[in-house]
Amino acid sequence: MPNYAPESSLSSVVTTANDGALLAERDSSLQLAITAATAADDRKAADITLLRVADISTLADYFVIVTGFSKAQVRAIAGSVKDKVEEELQRTPTRTEGQSEGSWTLQDYGDVIVHILMPQEREFYNLEAFWGHAERIDFTAIDQRAQMSR
Repeated sequence: MPNYAPESSLSSVVTTANDGALLAERDSSLQLAITAATAADDRKAADITLLRVADISTLADYFVIVTGFSKAQVRAIAGSVKDKVEEELQRTPTRTEGQSEGSWTLQDYGDVIVHILMPQEREFYNLEAFWGHAERIDFTAIDQRAQMSR
C-alpha cells in the first residue's frame, strides 16, 4: 500500500476495517463516496457501508450502501445525496434508478454507485455479501473525526 502524507482535511483520512490502519488518500472517488455517505447520515440513514470495489469490479470504484426506513426517507436520503454531491463536488449522477418506487434508489456517478434501500430490500439483495471481497471502509471513524473537527 502506498504511503501517502495526510492532507489537512479529516475527510481524506479513513480507517479500513481490514487492518485498522490509517489510510490517507487523495482520491476523488473516495471523496465522493464520503460526501454521499455524509449526506445520507444527515438524513438519518442507517447501516452506512462504504465498499471499495475498484480491485474486483469495473462497475465503479466505490459503493455506498445505506438503509432508509420508509419510502419517504429513502427519497429524502437520495435528494440529500444528490444535492450535497452537486453542491460540494459539482457532480450529478449519470443515471438514477428507482426514485419513484422508493424502496431501492440507485444513483450512479460512474466511479461511485450509491444504493439507498429499505430494510427488506437490503436484506434480500445482501449487496455486502455479494461484494464480500471488497474492502470495507469504516464510515463511523470518518464521521467521528469530522464531528471532532467542528
